[in-house]
Amino acid sequence: MKNHLQSGRTATPVIARTKRSAIGLATLLVVFAGTAAAEEGGSGHYLPGSIASFIDAVPPQETFIIRLNVLNYNGAVGANVAIPVGGMSAIGVDANSSAYGLTLAWRPPVELGVRWSYAMSATIPYVTVDVAVNATTTLGGVPLSAARSQRASGLGDVVLLPLMLNYNVNPDLNYNFRLAAYAPTGSYEVGRLANTGKNFWTIEPTLGLVYFGQKNGIEGALYFGADFNQENPDTHYKSGTQLHLDGTLAQHFPLAGSLAGVGVSGFYYEQVTGDSGSGATFGDFKAKSVGAGPALSYVSKLGGHDLIAELKWLHEFETRNRLEGDTIFLKVVMKF
Repeated sequence: MKNHLQSGRTATPVIARTKRSAIGLATLLVVFAGTAAAEEGGSGHYLPGSIASFIDAVPPQETFIIRLNVLNYNGAVGANVAIPVGGMSAIGVDANSSAYGLTLAWRPPVELGVRWSYAMSATIPYVTVDVAVNATTTLGGVPLSAARSQRASGLGDVVLLPLMLNYNVNPDLNYNFRLAAYAPTGSYEVGRLANTGKNFWTIEPTLGLVYFGQKNGIEGALYFGADFNQENPDTHYKSGTQLHLDGTLAQHFPLAGSLAGVGVSGFYYEQVTGDSGSGATFGDFKAKSVGAGPALSYVSKLGGHDLIAELKWLHEFETRNRLEGDTIFLKVVMKF
């Protein structure tokens, strides 16, 4: 294993190249705005588990990256549990969201020092949302309708990352920082159950620590982020600040001239300040969720370009005041 994974002369040429690519390849967030709404609605802009592994690291070397992000989320709250959705109170929400995101990332030829690197990124999501509820009322308690469902498709909220920094401690260890802004570009309408956007801005700083042993093939990654939300101007609802800790532990090994990985990924997500604004009639409505599941990865070459793929499934539990369910992530990265 040592000879296959180290990047020195004892490594095979293909594995050495793909291993170096694995450390540097990755774009940023796989985040899709539009699972059903925000903490106002049972979910936030950040989808827990989105940034959790080596594939999400900031590229340390000059490169241009194209990344396809595919996810499916299915979640629900209790049949008699109410959450605010689209300016209404919805009881027994069941939501399914499918999203496709195109991420473009660029690490320009800008040198900040021997160990530092800078990159930027943007993710454009296309979202399909299906929402069903047992009943809805206005937030003032006036009855509106019994069981109903709705479907919406379209552009989600675009994710902009103008600042991504990486500090290369050594070939195995990297620290990184990024600052993301979620723009309210998706469709939103008060009184509509299914919206592809949140209708407010979110600013998200994230700190990351990524270890990828070139000799032992062990991966250990941790990312700590915070979401600061603006008020939804149409509902006058401001979701509180959310903190999230995401991570992956995996073992990578040579496979048919490439590099494969098997591990586990997980997250801890908690809202630390209460919701506010005249529309926040539920009070603090602080949310919490924990999730975990298996993760598979693959690093190789395609047409002379570096290719990285990751597939994982996350199951949520210990959830409060938000949707609880399952997420399947697929990320495919090409480096040019």
